[in-house]
Amino acid sequence: MIRIVLADDERMVRAGMRAILSADPGIEVVGEAADGAEAVELVREHRPDIALLDVQMPGTDGLAATAAITSGFPGTAVVILTTFSEDAYIAGALSGGASGFVLKTGDPRELVAGLRAVADGGAYLSPEVAHRIIAELGATGTAGRMSRGAAARERTDRLSARERQVLGLVSEGLSNDEIAARLGIAPGTVKVHVGSVLTRLGVRNRVQAAVLAYEAGLSSPR
Repeated sequence: MIRIVLADDERMVRAGMRAILSADPGIEVVGEAADGAEAVELVREHRPDIALLDVQMPGTDGLAATAAITSGFPGTAVVILTTFSEDAYIAGALSGGASGFVLKTGDPRELVAGLRAVADGGAYLSPEVAHRIIAELGATGTAGRMSRGAAARERTDRLSARERQVLGLVSEGLSNDEIAARLGIAPGTVKVHVGSVLTRLGVRNRVQAAVLAYEAGLSSPR
């Protein structure tokens, strides 16, 4: 059972999200919050698998709540609900350690798939969000893109061939079990490789590693 704390300042949105999630027998919404501070307290109380957070909320917003949850409650992953008008918040959520990004206006099946991927230890970038992240990364012009790409390649070149292979699959959003099945190795071995990749790249989680893989040209947004 995947246990979820849901936070959005709009009651109707929360009701809709709860209805979508409750329709899946493998998901339980254990708490609802109208702001980031309340979400953090609910995470403290329930220790859910995932906190599903809106970005813009009054008081403590989703970015501050993300940072508080990922630093204080490492057993709880954060998935961000975003819209096309909130690109500027994505970088902050990445820095805060969010493990997934899904569009509020997306397909409900995508929301559930994203939550399952994150609960399985993977990362999830809605395809539309992934493309917008890459567009945002490239917004500073050709020179900026080349500089970031060269820096990313320099970092990923330090990885072993197997670690680069694992990084490419991480960037596809695959969980450890899925990577293990793809490569024909044990899930425990994948876990070791992923930990090594994150440490050697100096990133906090799989989403940050995926973005670095995109910049290095090891993979493309889905």
